[in-house]
Amino acid sequence: MPIKKAAYKALRQNKKRALKNKAVKNKIKSLEKKFAKEIKNKDKAKLQAVFLQIQKALDKAVKNEIIKKNKASRKKSRLSKFLRQIDSVKS
Repeated sequence: MPIKKAAYKALRQNKKRALKNKAVKNKIKSLEKKFAKEIKNKDKAKLQAVFLQIQKALDKAVKNEIIKKNKASRKKSRLSKFLRQIDSVKS
């Protein structure tokens, strides 16, 4: 446990920030699960909508330094690959 007042405050801030970061990461994970569900349903319109939500959430997480830029880019790239595959199958 911290001894100094400033160290105790830093610990409180860290806990609060960790909770916020975890909430954002959980939101991204739940959107990815929703995306996977829509892939199985092969509903192109819903899939596109969920993809846009994921992109927005990832970009916001990068802006707030919750996840790294390259990780977000990699996730968006892989998800867009699935989206393109669904488009080519439907056509």
